[in-house]
Amino acid sequence: MQPEHIRASDTDRDQVTERLREALAEGRLTPTEHEERLDALYKAKTLGELAPITEDLPGSAGPGFLSSSHPSAFAEPNSMEVLGSEARDLAGQSKGSENIVAVFGGCDRKGRWLVEPRTNVSVLCGGVELDLREAVLSQHEVTVQLAVIMGGVDITVPNGVRVINNTSAILGGAELHNTDQVVDPNAPVIRLTGTCMLGGVDVKAKGPKRKKGRKQA
Repeated sequence: MQPEHIRASDTDRDQVTERLREALAEGRLTPTEHEERLDALYKAKTLGELAPITEDLPGSAGPGFLSSSHPSAFAEPNSMEVLGSEARDLAGQSKGSENIVAVFGGCDRKGRWLVEPRTNVSVLCGGVELDLREAVLSQHEVTVQLAVIMGGVDITVPNGVRVINNTSAILGGAELHNTDQVVDPNAPVIRLTGTCMLGGVDVKAKGPKRKKGRKQA
């Protein structure tokens, strides 16, 4: 079978999405052109239909730019997905940002939820838990803006995610566990920004949740 007739995978679409995002940031595409190409991307079924979407952009010449056998960073079941079928529907509900606030109390996000391009987390004498192992990224790189005062934020990410810590600390700080081993340049990115004052942020990479088996009699 010719490469252009191979059915496109979610990973192939993700590669094209990332290249379009870069082209928009570089000024090679206007916002309108970017939106039009995303519409074409969602309608494409084969690598041959995906190729023209980026063929006039540097670094993406024809079907060779795509690889349907490229391993996904989220191949494990129940892990975060980027533009999968169900994930794409959920990502379409994106509003651009979400505000999570915990004042003298706590809140959490876990299970199947949409991670907006920007998530603002404000904590005052409280705590927030973000479990991203079954969440859906609205785009390849998302930002978590933190404002933590005398409180804490626990973040759990699936294996294979790059976490970039750009937070500043005043008698506090952020600790990252098992997140410095990601070397895939195409790995999804979670960028932490903001300030921690007399508080802390704890980030851990873990495998997918295991379903509880039936109890034996």
